[in-house]
Amino acid sequence: MMNVCTNNQLQCTIALAGLQDVVDPEIGLNVVDLGLIYQLDFDEADQKIYCRMTLTTQFCPMGESITHAVKENLQLHFRQYAIHLELSFDPPWNHERISAEGREFLDR
Repeated sequence: MMNVCTNNQLQCTIALAGLQDVVDPEIGLNVVDLGLIYQLDFDEADQKIYCRMTLTTQFCPMGESITHAVKENLQLHFRQYAIHLELSFDPPWNHERISAEGREFLDR
């Protein structure tokens, strides 16, 4: 599954499955297949999730709504956790990050 860094593969798989419901409205593809999620770390002791993600551009007009939807979706699937979301443009997003499934979708 995508090149997402994590400290808990099982929890990450669950989180990414949920995040497939979060779609970039301009592109019509979900944030997972777009490769916007860089890192998901789970702090079991303090019940926190650290999510590092990016957007297709720093000036993405839907950026705020996408990051809000990611945070809400993680909260929905991990109710007992506090969600800490960091928006990063390092490394900058590029088309190489799109999954094979995402490429198929975009080629239709």
